[in-house]
Amino acid sequence: MEFEQQALLDAINQTMPFGKYAGRRLLELPEPYLVWFHKQGFPEGKLGEQLALIYEVKLNGLESMLRPLLRAKL
Repeated sequence: MEFEQQALLDAINQTMPFGKYAGRRLLELPEPYLVWFHKQGFPEGKLGEQLALIYEVKLNGLESMLRPLLRAKL
């Protein structure tokens, strides 16, 4: 269970490394962008898994519950 919690914390705080929203944390990505990825296919690897997780978070209306877990930007 601790691993799953850490994976969720890592995903919501991960920054998007490329594209129109580069530099934004995944939890802050607009839902239509995540829907586009869902339709086109998420990237391979950890980033793709994290994007898919954030898509599910937003799809199920959990974003506001997780927003307090965002780490302060340095």
